[in-house]
Amino acid sequence: MMVGDGDDLHAVGGPVRHIPVLLAEVLEALSPKAGDVVVDGTFGAGGYTKAILATGASVVAIDRDPDAIAAGRVLEQQSGGRLRLVQAPFSTLDDHVESADGVVLDIGVSSMQLDQAERGFSFRNDGPLDMRMAQAGLSAADVVNSFKAGDLARIFGFLGEERHAGRIARMIESRREKRPFERTLDLADAIETHIGRAPKDKIHPATRVFQALRIFVNDELGELAKALFAAERALKPGGRLAVVTFHSLEDRIVKRFIADRSDAASGSRHLPEAQARMATFRKAGSGVTAGDAEIAANPRARSARLRAATRAEAPARSSDFSIFGLPKLPGIDLPGER
Repeated sequence: MMVGDGDDLHAVGGPVRHIPVLLAEVLEALSPKAGDVVVDGTFGAGGYTKAILATGASVVAIDRDPDAIAAGRVLEQQSGGRLRLVQAPFSTLDDHVESADGVVLDIGVSSMQLDQAERGFSFRNDGPLDMRMAQAGLSAADVVNSFKAGDLARIFGFLGEERHAGRIARMIESRREKRPFERTLDLADAIETHIGRAPKDKIHPATRVFQALRIFVNDELGELAKALFAAERALKPGGRLAVVTFHSLEDRIVKRFIADRSDAASGSRHLPEAQARMATFRKAGSGVTAGDAEIAANPRARSARLRAATRAEAPARSSDFSIFGLPKLPGIDLPGER
């Protein structure tokens, strides 16, 4: 199942204190030391960045959320010049650092964003139906109120693995003709009323729809794919990549990238134009998950998985998005090779 237990708690439970997930394992994978330059592509509340700075390394921390950047300015001022904050999508990380010793990505929405009702990521408290990490562009309300039912069903079905995707999409299309959806609780209540909720259901009926909308509005899967290619270009030989994911779609993208980039193939004598393909990464073990103690202290860690790899000597390959098997979704166009 794609929706992780952490996301379920975010959707319907109380505020979640920010605790960096798999921190010890991430630090082991990165092995930062004084003089290193590490890119924290998902700065958030700065959990990984603070731990990396404590090793003596420098950090280029990226976040597209202006609130996260603003909240990190004090840490930047206290870092003695070893922290540089950049407001940008992490898919552009190679535009902000020429050569990195490490790149860490913690994928998904932050607990800070979920705890702010006015950001519209969660329906545990009423707020505007927004969900935009960058606080700009198409909002969740725009999607819900303007997309055709067929497109909504594809978004809910693929990005949320919602088995009632078609029914919910048709309900939304019918209801918005009378009154548009503008608030999180309005949409959540409408879904629950339409689908119903059995006593045995562990998650709210709207959880998968909200997750799908958030992923779509922020193009999270496309951004992750682009960020992996950017990390390949930015990391120096021997540099280390560490990515923490929270559901199967994210993890599949990272797993496929590392598998593809760890695979080397020679050119064919029957196809003179075919060039040898050299591995650009070395896989660093299998996926790592949180232990019982961490899960008990931080329920969000239950669905987390860390995958890591080390940059090889070979030059970066072209950005072939076909390796990820991402579907065609309305309003999202993946670029060609770079």
